[in-house]
Amino acid sequence: MVCNEASTMTRIRDVVQQALTTGYLTVEAENQLRYLLTTHYDSEDLNAFMSLQEAAMNGKVKQESRERCGVK
Repeated sequence: MVCNEASTMTRIRDVVQQALTTGYLTVEAENQLRYLLTTHYDSEDLNAFMSLQEAAMNGKVKQESRERCGVK
């Protein structure tokens, strides 16, 4: 997903749901999350983001950015 006019309508929880469903967080999705976290979001989005962080720490979601640089 690219951060452009159309994607600014995307919510953090939608990006998180995609990553949790696939078990994979792309660099594009990671960048979109960074952008969305600088804008207005609600507690449901924040809770979703924390769930994603927990899933990544527990190995349930792999991060493309970490695979690229060899971090496990």
